[in-house]
Amino acid sequence: MLTRNQVTELLRHERLITTEAKAKSLRPVAEKMISLGKRGSLHARRQAAGVITDRKIVRRLFDDIAPRFAERPGGYTRITKLGPRRGDGAVMAQIELVERERTALEDEALAEADAASANETAADDEDSAEGDEPAADLDQQDEDEEAAADEADAADEEEDEQT
Repeated sequence: MLTRNQVTELLRHERLITTEAKAKSLRPVAEKMISLGKRGSLHARRQAAGVITDRKIVRRLFDDIAPRFAERPGGYTRITKLGPRRGDGAVMAQIELVERERTALEDEALAEADAASANETAADDEDSAEGDEPAADLDQQDEDEEAAADEADAADEEEDEQT
């Protein structure tokens, strides 16, 4: 019953966080359900309904999820290890559909990450296009800082001599 519920929730949310052992035992059942969805026959639908506990999810599997994997011969899920759980130290993992639909928040986060990496790449390209000039600027800056430090030391010595 646990596996049936987890398969149903995986197909509902397209990802699920559970222990690594449960994720590994869930994977073959979930992949079998997607394969049944790809077949699309009445018999396959009834077989899937025997495992999945919600009729809406069976319909979603056959109408939305399986068509996304039509060209894929297998490997519909991905397991990512997350580390130990705080309470008992059980190794946690996330199992998700490989080609899952992203939410609007995830799309925004990915767009921001892409923009940030593009800005870093552009800045790196500008630095490399200038050649040795940035290094020369840094050398001049170091010399200026040393001269300012020497002047400050000289001023401190004069104050000490006057007192």
